[in-house]
This record gives sequence, C-alpha cells and structure tokens, in this order.
Amino acid sequence: MSPIKLAIVGLGKIARDQHLPSLAANPNYQLVAVASPHNKLEGTPSYPNIETMLREQPGIEAVSLCCTPQVRYEIANYALEQNKHVMLEKPPGATLNEVAGLMDLAQQRRLALFATWHSREAAAVEPARDWLIGRKIRKVQVTWKEDVRVWHPGQAWIWKAGGLGVFDPGINALSIITRILPQPLVLKDAELHVPSNCETPIAAELTLQGPGGLPVRAEFDFRQTGPQSWDIDIETDDGHLLLSKGGSVMHVDGKQTVSAPDREYANLYARFAPLVRERRMDVDLAAFRLVADAFMCGRRSVVDPFIE
Repeated sequence: MSPIKLAIVGLGKIARDQHLPSLAANPNYQLVAVASPHNKLEGTPSYPNIETMLREQPGIEAVSLCCTPQVRYEIANYALEQNKHVMLEKPPGATLNEVAGLMDLAQQRRLALFATWHSREAAAVEPARDWLIGRKIRKVQVTWKEDVRVWHPGQAWIWKAGGLGVFDPGINALSIITRILPQPLVLKDAELHVPSNCETPIAAELTLQGPGGLPVRAEFDFRQTGPQSWDIDIETDDGHLLLSKGGSVMHVDGKQTVSAPDREYANLYARFAPLVRERRMDVDLAAFRLVADAFMCGRRSVVDPFIE
C-alpha cells in the first residue's frame, strides 16, 4: 500500500519535538511539505500558508495541524474543503462549535477527521482503565502542575483568549480521566486564577462529579518549579491506583505495574492511517467540554502578572 502523502501545518516546538520524529519512523506516511508562516524545514518544500501549499502540491492527501488553536478552524475547514484528511493537535479548536462544524463538513465529504489526545496514548492509560473495571471508585485526585517557562517558552499565544492557559496541559489530564473513569463527568465548581496581564488562567481548581456522586478534584498550575507533577490518584474499594508521569507509569497499592517509554505521538499516527484509508472520523470532545464548562462557569480571581 502506498504511503499517505502528508503535510504538516505549523512548524513550532511540538511539531519538531514530536510530529516529525513520529512521521519519520512510520512507513505509512511520506512527509511531502510543511506550511508555516515563520519556519521552514530543511530538505522539505516549505510554504507560508496552507493555501499556497495545496495549490503547489495538489497531491497531498492529508494534513496534520500543529498550529495554535486560535487559527485551527479556518485552516482545518479549508483543508476539508480541498478534500484533504485532517489530523488535529489538541485541543481540536478554540470552541466547541468550531469542531462541530468541522465534523459536519468531514462527514459530508467522507473525509477522515482525527481529534487527537496524545496523553490517552500514554502506556498506563489503558491498563488503568482495565484495572478499574468492576471496582467501586471512591474518589479521584488529579494534580497536574508544571513550569510554563520550561514547556512553553516564548509562546505568547497560550496567554491569549482561545489559548487555554493552564488548561493546555490540564486538558491532557482531563483526556485521561474521561477515558478511564465512568461517564458522564460534570463540572460542579471551578476557580480560575488569571494573571493581571493575561487573558487565560495560570492555575485552576476544578470539582467534578461522576456517576453516583463520585468526587473528582483537579488542580492545575503553570507555576511549578523543580520536579513536575502529572499525577492521577484513584481510591477504590479494592485498592489504590496511581498514574504518574503523565500516564506513563502505574502503581497499584504502591507497587509499580506499568512503566514504558514515550510512544504517544507514534501511537497517534498509527491510529490516523486507518482513519484516512477508511475515511472515518475519531472525535471525542468529553475533555474539551469540561474545559469549556470551566471557562463558562468558573470564578475568576486576578493574580500577579506573568513575566516570562
């Protein structure tokens, strides 16, 4: 079977760190071009925007969008209108309605649309989901705290409306718990801490509730220095489960049961290929809806300005 002719749109940090190596290692794809207003990829045809790229290279079959969420809808919509399959970085858009529109268009044109959640591909997520089956969950504590200066250096877009702020990493945690916990999860309370010079929060606390009144507490913070915390702690009637390091390590009752190297983006591209060939959609918005609810209903408190 011929490799899928794919192009990347948005050649920033995440594209270079994760997308390019994953594509290079996957024989299902041929990277034929990139479109980015500020960056070029040596040895690969590079264009300033998707319109120029698709005009010059009409044989492109699929595009992977690594651009900021504020501009993702227009680019994805154009790609679908040009009959190209689309893979979306997380979050899949700036609003729920944007993604709904993309879903409608992809369905009309019988094109693949893949809203990716890379943290769901961490090694311990599916084992954790399996372990929880048949157990009564008593409470869940999510602690997702990292240093924004390390993970998002110079990325001013994250502090603009639509950039999500601390929910950019926080949605990774929400993507995991909406995969492994019983549904639906609903937002009961939220507090968002917004720097005085920013439009999006630098920290947040959420109180969620699952079936039967299951209490779920989530704490997100961009101000953590030193060791980083990406943990999900789950107490059940038959043992204690801890997911750490973003879902790549699992402990049950203090004993490590799963640990594996990072293959999150490699797994995403492995999943996208059959979607393209079968012209199917994979769009799960459970985590995105919780973020939207937090922005709609959360209380806002002003905190010290953020200085890079």
